[in-house]
Amino acid sequence: MKIFIMIKAQILFFAFILTACQTGKLDVVCNIPEHLTEVSAIETIDNNDLFWVIEDKGNANNLYAIDVNGTLSRDIDIDNADNIDWEELTSDTEGNIYIGDFGNNSGKRDDFFIYKVAHSNLNDDDVNAEKIEFSLPKGIKKKDFEAFFLFNDHFYLFSKETKKCVLLKVKNEIGKQTAKLVTEFNLDGKDNKITSADISNDGKTVVLLNHDKLWKITGFSSDNFFKGTIEAQYFDHNSQKEGICFKDQNTVYISEERNGDLGSNIYSFKLH
Repeated sequence: MKIFIMIKAQILFFAFILTACQTGKLDVVCNIPEHLTEVSAIETIDNNDLFWVIEDKGNANNLYAIDVNGTLSRDIDIDNADNIDWEELTSDTEGNIYIGDFGNNSGKRDDFFIYKVAHSNLNDDDVNAEKIEFSLPKGIKKKDFEAFFLFNDHFYLFSKETKKCVLLKVKNEIGKQTAKLVTEFNLDGKDNKITSADISNDGKTVVLLNHDKLWKITGFSSDNFFKGTIEAQYFDHNSQKEGICFKDQNTVYISEERNGDLGSNIYSFKLH
């Protein structure tokens, strides 16, 4: 009887390991145009089949739209914005798009920006964006951010670090303000830097992106999302994945930067 129990326990243990280490397939939706070599974010909006993307530090202050065939459909110059280090995109229920200018690899920035591009301007070639400017809370220094989303009229920003990361929130309000600290967290492991984030339309699932995996967070009851259930879901390959957004409740889109001759793609990925 004891031997039977031991064997059953071992079977259950290995079944758990296999479940915990599931690898999911990335399905190519389209190629990203060749001249967009450093795409750092992806976003979609309701009633629109386009993928909205930006490039990061050192590139143009432009918002681009790519169709499902990988063709550049829109190229919008944000006239009153500088691309100090554009890292992320999010949107609201009205179809307005927000650009997160808060990359801080050098650790020398004191002021950070979120640019709001109105839905009514998404067919224009040149626009002026509204600007939210924020500084870090007292005691929080030298943080680099690449990930945020909009939830309950606040932006939630995740710092990109190997340990003792911070989750901040900034009110969706034009003008200057100071971000507020929500919590500190550690996803464990040296290769766990967060490069993008999104929350599902029903507000029940958060996804955080890394080059070889994502974390799915569910079961949270407040904006301290890390009190929920966190599951790592691995991809079938490792590349410089920089953008994530929800397609539907069970599927996400993921974008990557170009890697030499390998190119870059937009993928879909089924959550499990």
